[in-house]
Amino acid sequence: MVMQAKQGGSIGVVISGTMNEPLRDNENDLEAVNRALAFSVAWNLDPLLFGDYPPEMRHYLGSELPQFSPEETEYVKGSIDFVGVNHYTTLYAKDCMHSRCAEGGDHAIRGYAYTTGERDGVPIGEPTGMLPCYVVPRGIEEMINYLKKRYHNMPMFVAENGYASLEHQSTQMQDLLHDTKRIEFHKAYLASLARAIRNGADVRGYFIWTLMDDFEWMHGYSTKFGLYYVDPTTLDRIPKLSSAWYKNFLSSHSLDFKETANASLVENQHALVSKSINERAETY
Repeated sequence: MVMQAKQGGSIGVVISGTMNEPLRDNENDLEAVNRALAFSVAWNLDPLLFGDYPPEMRHYLGSELPQFSPEETEYVKGSIDFVGVNHYTTLYAKDCMHSRCAEGGDHAIRGYAYTTGERDGVPIGEPTGMLPCYVVPRGIEEMINYLKKRYHNMPMFVAENGYASLEHQSTQMQDLLHDTKRIEFHKAYLASLARAIRNGADVRGYFIWTLMDDFEWMHGYSTKFGLYYVDPTTLDRIPKLSSAWYKNFLSSHSLDFKETANASLVENQHALVSKSINERAETY
C-alpha cells in the first residue's frame, strides 16, 4: 500500500486459468463447468476482490469451508488492482455429483468435476508437447470473458500463453527451428484475444511463454516453449522462425507475414536457420 501511495504502483495476482467446456450438452455438465471454474479460478480471486470464497463453493461445501471474520473480509477485499492469467488450454468438464466419474473427479477440491481433453476418443483440439494442453484458440476469449463478467471488467493481463513442442531423440534441428505450429498457435490465440478486446475486455498486456527454451518442471528440457532454441551443450541461443514472426507482429500489428511490408523477415529467418544448422554440422 505504501508503494501505491508513493509510487503510483499497481498490485495484482496471476492465476492459472484453464477454460472448461461441458463434456455433454446437458444441465449437469454445464453446471460442472461452473463448478470447475469456481473451484479453480474464482477460489483464488473472489476473496481478494469480494472478501469471501465463491458462492458456488459455499453452496456445495457449506460449513466445511472456513469463514472469514468481518475484519478479515474488510482487510482482504479489493486488495488487487488487476488480474493476471496464465492460459494454455481448454478441457471438457464432466459432472461427478449426479453421475459416476473416474477416480479423483468426485473430490470436493476439484468441484466434483472431472476434466478431460477428449470426448468419445476425439481430442478437444490438436495435442501439444505438454499434455493435457491442447490447441483450443477460442478458450482464451472465453476465459477473458469469464473474468470480465465476474470481476466487472477490471484490468487484465495474459501473463503466459504458449505452445509446447516436444523434442525426441530423432527430432531434427530443422524441425525445432522451423516451428510453424507455434506461429499458427499464437496467430489463432491472439486473434481470439483480439475479439474479446474488441468486445470491451480491458486487457492491458499479453506475454508469450517463453522467450527461450527452459526447464519445464517434470518435463525438464524435452518440452520446448521458446521463441529461441537453447543448445544444451553450448548454451547458444538460436532464433526460431517464430521469433522473426513475433518481432514482425509487434512492429507491424499484423498476424500474417504476407500482409506486411516486412515479409522478407521470413526469408532472413530461413537463412539464419540454415546457417545455424550448417555450423552445428561442422562442429560435429
